[in-house]
Amino acid sequence: MSLDAFIDALPKVELHVHLIGSASVPTVLELARRHPDRGVPADERALRAFYTFRDFPHFAQVYAAVNALVREPEDVAALVTGLARDLASQGGRYAELQVTPYAHHVTGIPRAEVTKALDLAARESLSEHGVEIAYIFDIPGEYGEEAAKITLDHALAEPPAALVGFGLGGIEQRRPAYRDAFRDAFTAARAAGLHSVPHGGEMTGPETIWEVIDGLGAERIGHGIACLADPRLVAHLRETQIPLDVCPTSNVCTGQVARIEDHPLPRMLEEGLFVTLNSDDPPMFATTLAGEYRVAARALGLGRAELAQLARNAVTASYLAQERKRALLAEIDALAG
Repeated sequence: MSLDAFIDALPKVELHVHLIGSASVPTVLELARRHPDRGVPADERALRAFYTFRDFPHFAQVYAAVNALVREPEDVAALVTGLARDLASQGGRYAELQVTPYAHHVTGIPRAEVTKALDLAARESLSEHGVEIAYIFDIPGEYGEEAAKITLDHALAEPPAALVGFGLGGIEQRRPAYRDAFRDAFTAARAAGLHSVPHGGEMTGPETIWEVIDGLGAERIGHGIACLADPRLVAHLRETQIPLDVCPTSNVCTGQVARIEDHPLPRMLEEGLFVTLNSDDPPMFATTLAGEYRVAARALGLGRAELAQLARNAVTASYLAQERKRALLAEIDALAG
């Protein structure tokens, strides 16, 4: 079996992908033509150029512009089912999709309608594409206390049936001013039974990772690539085996890593850290989940055994039911031999 065939056949779980960032180029073009006053190009070549990011703040601006195109509950549902369709074509079986309720609040979609759309889309994703969808509600950190409150209220008062986690994303440099508000929100979300899955160490140093561990009770961390700068943190992550959801192409596209060949994923594995492989915002970064496995193999030198272990890690770190985990792990083991 060729390497490409092996990667395609691997049962895959996606743990770090964002709803708006999963919007395919055709979907964004359709929305941009429908809402031409939102600043998003309605021409494919111009849109692909629009997706060339100078740095993370620029990426955040582009992301917000695309989010402004999502105006109706039907748009929300279409994004979810579109992601499921894309994952199914790559051997994807399950995704924990990061949804930002504050973004839909800003564009005026009622909370109950967002939840209804997410519930409908999860059912359709499974019935039509065979992909199980769960949700993580995440706070866009740069919007502070208001965003934390709106995200928490939605999660507690009108959650979708498949809500499993509570997250924190956005521009990390702006978080410290709202530290206590974020801590309070995560305390309440965890008390309600949601898993703590914040981003940390994507665009700042180890101190952000320590904060999501100590202040937010992180059970899994988005990115975490800055951990290698702190030997004590590396030792803690090795001991606790807190999963780190790594997104190599994303880190290059947003300027956190200069070249894909410089990505710290291989060293993180050498250090004995628990790593999963993910796509983050795939169409914006011209990647896919299967594409990230190809990057890990061809640019970062990982072999088939290591790719299979990354697939196992994603299953293990997920919030799937135990029987589903066992079945997927058995499939991966049978393929890997």
